[in-house]
Amino acid sequence: MSQYVKEIAGILVAAVLIADGLLHAYWATGRLWPAQDKLSLAQAVLNINKTRSFRPAFLVPLACLLFCGALIVLVQIHALGMPERLIPGSLLQLGIVAIAIGLLLRGLAGIVWVLRLAASRSELFYKLNLIVYTPLCLLLFAATVAVAFF
Repeated sequence: MSQYVKEIAGILVAAVLIADGLLHAYWATGRLWPAQDKLSLAQAVLNINKTRSFRPAFLVPLACLLFCGALIVLVQIHALGMPERLIPGSLLQLGIVAIAIGLLLRGLAGIVWVLRLAASRSELFYKLNLIVYTPLCLLLFAATVAVAFF
């Protein structure tokens, strides 16, 4: 696989992680777009009927984690051609593998929901999971594996 493909894959992963981090930071301010209220947001995003997961105490650390993941991916693709690294290659590789595992786990959970092997409380969540969440996580998993191992 060429260096160019690895860089494109890394940029894709980082861009989605940054966008997701920005969305979680936005929700941490109390805003609800694209939902009308916290309950409908919780149902669409988390498949739950509780609103306490959309508090800053949960959202800010998650946004930071997403930004850190994006940074790890960007450093990895930038460092691929560099002989000297500020961060040891093994530590970057561990970070990339952790990101890949997280994306794979979310993708597999999404497949369970798509196959209706687990209860889906919200029909909106089911549709979003089928069309957006699961395919995106599996695509990002493949892109992250490309960054890590090829």
